Amino acid sequence: MPTVTTAARLHFGFQNLSLAHERLYGGVGLALDEPRLVVEAEAADALDCDDDAVESYARRVLDVLDVPGAELRVRERFPRHVGLGSGTQLALATLIAVARAYDQTADARTVAPRLGRGGRSGVGVATFESGGFVVDGGHPTERFTHNPPTEGDWDVPPVVASHHVPADWRFLLVVPDSDPGRSGSDEDRSMRTAIERADPGIADQISTLLTRRLLPAISGRNRHEFGAAAARLGRLNGAWYADEQGGVYRPPAGGIVEALADSPAVTGAGQSSWGPTVWGLTDTDGAAEAREAGHRALEAAGVGGDVHVAAPRNTGASLEE
Repeated sequence: MPTVTTAARLHFGFQNLSLAHERLYGGVGLALDEPRLVVEAEAADALDCDDDAVESYARRVLDVLDVPGAELRVRERFPRHVGLGSGTQLALATLIAVARAYDQTADARTVAPRLGRGGRSGVGVATFESGGFVVDGGHPTERFTHNPPTEGDWDVPPVVASHHVPADWRFLLVVPDSDPGRSGSDEDRSMRTAIERADPGIADQISTLLTRRLLPAISGRNRHEFGAAAARLGRLNGAWYADEQGGVYRPPAGGIVEALADSPAVTGAGQSSWGPTVWGLTDTDGAAEAREAGHRALEAAGVGGDVHVAAPRNTGASLEE
């Protein structure tokens, strides 16, 4: 039975939201080894899913592949709409698993737009393909403007930089018990508003940050500098989103980020995508102390939640048959 295994990703932010620049969006993020998603598929006469979240993607997949049905089982999953990229991973894992169940092949990057993925950030598709740290080149501003093109009428943004993440780095994930992050039409409205108001000067700052600090840090395996630069990227993005999410970070993420900054084991912290997940960078030696800092941060924020420590993933999704 074809089985696809993939996992979460962190999204540190975009390079540009201003219509004054030639390229819009341009995602920056990296692949994690967990939490994981495992999808199994068998050919069938009709669609049979054990997870409602799969069904909408599965119906598109059946149409794209021109096959009658599939039996789909999600053996492992992670929460949706918490900033970890579950939608893209679920859509693409379903695509590859069903294709193999019918002895077909499918290219995730080519098909992703028809599944509604890659319309802004290309990080989720790129990490599904090859893992690691990824910077994508964004979309042409003249085609996207305030609204994206008709669904599916776009190309997934090209990867303009890709690096392996050092194997001893670890990413603290603090997921507070709060409302899910924005998605669907709510996300579309928020992004449209942010783009209409976006200060082009922030994109200029991000460009300098990316080329002078973040990329040299990942190339040089400098954890402290990478964490600080990624955190700065998140704060600059937060200035674009402040009116839409109630601050530079979406509450209660701001308090959690501030608390993590006080831990000597954490070298940089920020919000992943729309949150509510907060990330912090540490290493194998500091993982236990960072985990404790995550629990203390939740207590200080007065909320419950989950705390995990994840390794980076430097390979793409796997397929077993």
